[in-house]
Amino acid sequence: MGTVRVPSDEEIGAAYDQGREAVMALIHNTLEQLANRIQALEDQIAKNSRNSGKPPSSDGYNRPAPKSLRKRHGKKSGGQVGHVGYTLQAVEHPNLVTVHRVEQCSHCQASLKRVKASRYEKRQVFEVPRVHMEVTEHQAEIKRCLHCGAENRAAFPVGVTQPVQYGSEIKAQMVYFSQYQMLPLERTAEVFETLYGHSLSEGTIVEANQEASEQVVGVNIAIQQHLTEKEEVVHFDETGARAEGQLYWLHSASTERLTHYAIHPKRGSLAMDAIGTAASRRAALEGPCPAR
Repeated sequence: MGTVRVPSDEEIGAAYDQGREAVMALIHNTLEQLANRIQALEDQIAKNSRNSGKPPSSDGYNRPAPKSLRKRHGKKSGGQVGHVGYTLQAVEHPNLVTVHRVEQCSHCQASLKRVKASRYEKRQVFEVPRVHMEVTEHQAEIKRCLHCGAENRAAFPVGVTQPVQYGSEIKAQMVYFSQYQMLPLERTAEVFETLYGHSLSEGTIVEANQEASEQVVGVNIAIQQHLTEKEEVVHFDETGARAEGQLYWLHSASTERLTHYAIHPKRGSLAMDAIGTAASRRAALEGPCPAR
């Protein structure tokens, strides 16, 4: 893309002396150079990260507007016909009732403290109460028998085994945030600090998850056996996952109602043999089992 060369006075005079055709040729040549120059500048301005090799950072404030890949569904905005709504509805028995009293007439300023209300206008506010960590101290009585002198101790509730410990509800929340919501350990601890004003160690969260995993061992075994021995069609999948700083594979075997998860350093049939779901995999590949 060069610069446009403007004819000199001598060139214009020479063309004039040569006649009409020479003048027209000089003008057309100059106009063609100008048109090419303008087109080149317009093409340069139109370039961006989407139609050239320029990086997105070079788009500046003139970056192209994002173009959605979603297709129009033709439906109107808002709730659709047949959709079950979740409009907030007043309840018949609220947890707390606060009465705001009229003590003075707004017109004549007469006292209305002794006047009985004729009716009430009601408005309900749904809100989460401010929560805090609740500590329950269990005290087991110790008594000595007056007849034989033996010492007797009351039994603590099931699960209360340590001098200081966390309860089942808060440990369930640790598992919920870190496993179901997939929050890292540090962020899970931040959630408890923010919501309850209580600091948790990452080790405590890991321990709660370990306890939960031990409690569902029996259920996982039952699901695995059912998928392997009784289900004729099972869906299998695997996806990469990081564990202990290395690449592992999260394997799933599932039906409409049951799902079995297992993590393994390998993928494919080798991992499924080790997990114990390869039998269902082979059945799925071979086709429906014969009627029993």
